[in-house]
Amino acid sequence: MTMVGEQAPDTAFEGPDGSQTTLAAWRGRPLVLYFYPKDDTSGCTREAQDFTALSDQFATAGVALLGVSKDTAKKHRAFTDKYGLKVPLGTDADGALLEAFGAWVEKSMYGRKYMGIERSTFLIDKDGRIAREWRKVKVPGHAEEVLKAARELA
Repeated sequence: MTMVGEQAPDTAFEGPDGSQTTLAAWRGRPLVLYFYPKDDTSGCTREAQDFTALSDQFATAGVALLGVSKDTAKKHRAFTDKYGLKVPLGTDADGALLEAFGAWVEKSMYGRKYMGIERSTFLIDKDGRIAREWRKVKVPGHAEEVLKAARELA
């Protein structure tokens, strides 16, 4: 599991353009990396819309945004088009990036245990070190809190 102050794991995943990439490709400026469970569900839609609404302010602060789930690039495109999202979305089909960040966790619903994505966000500095982390994220107000931390970092 990742820890604040450590180098962010550089595990491969499918980038927003569909090609294989790693977090090293995003170095040079701070990055907000957020993991979310599933495209086009209520909480995930709200989170993506909140980051989209603040995307210009993140850009002004020199901070990149990247959302990652296990959904396919095709699902990401449909999700992005449906809601006019401005946040690039990556795919971690095999879950390696999720595992590296400790965001693939055991969950429980109605007494049934299963593995799933824990909604979590990481602020990574321009050198690839984890500056802040938010786990078990509650969506309302989260994007604003991350923007505040990103501005302090940038």
